[in-house]
Amino acid sequence: MRHIRSIYIFCSIVTSVRSGASELPEERELTTNFSSMSLTKVPEGLTPITTTLDLSYNLLFQLQHSDFRSLSKLKVLILCHNRIQELDIKTFEFNKELSYLDVSNNRLKSVTWFSLAGLRHLDLSFNDFDTLPISVETGNMSHLETLGLSGAKIQKSDFQKIAHLQLNTVLLGLRTLSHYEEGSLPILNTTRLHIVLPVNTNFWVLLHDGIKTSKILEVINIDLQKSQFTSYESQQNPILENAKTSILLLNKVDLSWDDLFLIFQLVWHTSVEYFQIQHVTFGGKVYLDHNSFDYSNTVMRTIKLEHVHFRIFNIPQESVYLLFTKMDIENLTISDAQMPHMLFPVYPTRFQYLNFANNILTDDVFKKSIQLPHLKTLILKDNKLETLSLVSHFASNTSLRHLDLSENLLQHENDENCLWPETLVTMNLSFNKFADSVFGCLPRNIQILDLNSNKIQTVPKAITHLTSLRELNLAFNFLTDLPGCSHFRRLLVLNVEMNLILSSSLDFFQSCQEVKTLNAGRNPFRCTCELRDFIQLGKYSEGMMVGWSDSYICEYPLNLKGTQLKDVHLPEISCNTGLLIVTIVVVMLVLGMAVAFCCLHFDLPWYLRMLHQWTQTWLRVRKTTQEQLKRSVQFHVFISYSEHDSAWVKYELIPSLEKEDGSVLICLHEGNSDPGKSMTEDTINCIEKSYKSIFVLSPSFVQTEWCHYEPYFAHHNLFHESLDYIILILLEPIPLYCIPTRYPELKALMEKKAYLEWPKDRHKCGLFWANLRAALHVNLLDTRGTCELQTFTELNEGFGGSAISLIRTDCL
Repeated sequence: MRHIRSIYIFCSIVTSVRSGASELPEERELTTNFSSMSLTKVPEGLTPITTTLDLSYNLLFQLQHSDFRSLSKLKVLILCHNRIQELDIKTFEFNKELSYLDVSNNRLKSVTWFSLAGLRHLDLSFNDFDTLPISVETGNMSHLETLGLSGAKIQKSDFQKIAHLQLNTVLLGLRTLSHYEEGSLPILNTTRLHIVLPVNTNFWVLLHDGIKTSKILEVINIDLQKSQFTSYESQQNPILENAKTSILLLNKVDLSWDDLFLIFQLVWHTSVEYFQIQHVTFGGKVYLDHNSFDYSNTVMRTIKLEHVHFRIFNIPQESVYLLFTKMDIENLTISDAQMPHMLFPVYPTRFQYLNFANNILTDDVFKKSIQLPHLKTLILKDNKLETLSLVSHFASNTSLRHLDLSENLLQHENDENCLWPETLVTMNLSFNKFADSVFGCLPRNIQILDLNSNKIQTVPKAITHLTSLRELNLAFNFLTDLPGCSHFRRLLVLNVEMNLILSSSLDFFQSCQEVKTLNAGRNPFRCTCELRDFIQLGKYSEGMMVGWSDSYICEYPLNLKGTQLKDVHLPEISCNTGLLIVTIVVVMLVLGMAVAFCCLHFDLPWYLRMLHQWTQTWLRVRKTTQEQLKRSVQFHVFISYSEHDSAWVKYELIPSLEKEDGSVLICLHEGNSDPGKSMTEDTINCIEKSYKSIFVLSPSFVQTEWCHYEPYFAHHNLFHESLDYIILILLEPIPLYCIPTRYPELKALMEKKAYLEWPKDRHKCGLFWANLRAALHVNLLDTRGTCELQTFTELNEGFGGSAISLIRTDCL
């Protein structure tokens, strides 16, 4: 079975000797930190598998041979910033894997050497050695890459012992330097030489030899006196013959202007191509003629002055500016120097990179003609510039590709003309005072544009088409809507973070099809239908939205405030008016087609009429009062019909009425006629004796029988006042034009369709009989108590010309 090596690294963990912790398996590695614990001796009982041990910033003053004997896996040992006075390298003879040993910043005065073949990093700098602690054993450490040394005296004989070693870095951390033998440093074979000088040290000698020693030379803490420097002025030229340094770094420099001038002159004629000075302070009286600077015979390409401070300075600033601009090198940086102005020669220079960031330059710097035809990068960040059009006119005479004008006071008015070079592709205008008008002063071929932290409220539509624009940063402005891309069709990256955007515009989705990265987080979104497409984009864009979904939160409406956009559900049908209309139309069409189908195949109108009539009948029955039920009636129903319809009455109507419970009392005209009265009077008598009256309507009934009822209905206005007592059954259709004009009551009744229609389809008869029974539903218990009823179930089939069927019912 394969075993996987587990590595456990415990950083900044204090391992107490008295903790009694069990040892970890041998396969593991351990980093133990005893730093800053005021220890006076190395703790006992250290874990044998410890690979890194940090004992820095304690009070150790002596190391014992037994302190590290058990740490056979130890690789890194840090003992810096203690009080150790003597060091015996043999103390580490059992630490065969030790490769990093730092004993810097102690009080070492002597070292007893022992060859540690595996050591790669040894730092003995910033100690109290009288001479450099180098011996023959040091030269035997063939794997040594970094060596830190210190000593009050530096001699050639010391470096000769390690001259054969191919070192990467040599650090000379000097607390004091009482003697330096000239020519000592070039003996070293190293790529990088780092020298930290004590105060008031003769810098010239070390610079002279350092430039001949390594490719990279860094010197810290330079504090020169003119008398020490000028004594070596005559030796400037010989350095060119065997100089090695191409990168020279000076840090923490405090000297006069003359000293700085002479340093530049010295370095100018060496192999140095890159010269950087940081944290420099200069000033004082001037004795040298600064117009005498020799600009010839140099390989210098880059000069950087950063974090410059002035003491009393009594030379014309023009001399300082022109000293650098006449150097005519490729790259020049003067930043954080409180420089109010800059002058350039009247002739063309070959500067390609200029960085004047963190100064106090104003528009005056561009009011004179400047010839920089080869300039490609210009950085004017954090100055006091105010007019963008002035910068554009200056840039028009260059080959500028990258321009940084951030953190200024720049503005642009619409009436100002701008002239940018066609080569300009990157522009940083962030942290200024630009409004919407800035879009009228942009380079046509710009590809990357940063306008964050300005006062832009919208992207104007009437601007130049920036067809090459790929990245646009409008974060921290005052936009209220996502900008469209109609003027920059090839935009790939858009940043509108921290604006006042409430919703997305239709123009954005129509014109920004090429955008691959969008940062619109931390805006006060209004989560309504206007934002639906934007929410869908965030959900399904697969990483297109930077910061999705934590930075995208609803601000409005109040019921959604604090809700992440991904949790907001806005149905498309409620947000898309066109879709909503189409849906309604489709639903209406479907319903219409369904109704039409039902009307054609199921006679739906007839069912609806029957249902309506049943409902109306049921409501009327519920409203019937007990006083109406107790009126003097003898029959449940009186039936009137024509001879033509007698068969239907005999075989359909009467059987259906009687089969419910056999107690329906039916009254017919013949069975209750009075020989001394007319037919009309007998008919009215039958109506008044019955609780309900059924009229079976058909064209035959209208022509033969209705004449007996029209006067009565007209007189009593029955259809308008007591329609509940009348039940009309339309057995056959009666066109209105077939009703004589002398029957206005019947015509009005037919127009109201206040009748039950006999269905032609036998399947519909059930609903018909249900409506009829509902219309006849009444309790006649009181009536039965006063009447003895005899129901005739036979019909006279020959009435001698009478149009009314006979069922006799005799009332006591």
